[in-house]
Amino acid sequence: MDNSLELLEVLVIASDEIELEVNADKTKYMVMSREQNAGRSHNINIDNISFERVEEIKYLGTTLRCHNSIQEEIKSRLKSGNACYHSVQNLLSSSLLHKKKIHI
Repeated sequence: MDNSLELLEVLVIASDEIELEVNADKTKYMVMSREQNAGRSHNINIDNISFERVEEIKYLGTTLRCHNSIQEEIKSRLKSGNACYHSVQNLLSSSLLHKKKIHI
């Protein structure tokens, strides 16, 4: 039996015990692995609830991918940093800014 299936069954049983409802539309799962077949998508059905398997999840502002690779995240952060820098580049090079340190 797939470990993901076991974990989702535990989630559904535990939520039933404390009278919580699992929102299947918002609950997704991902298997992280370096194996090439880790990204094959299939849903798991438990008690007429279908959980979608995804290849990437955005968690706390970081994109996690099923192949446990961070190259795309690094590219995304560099792109974001460059966009931020270029948006304030004129302000940073403005002659209106004082270049001397002010002691308070």
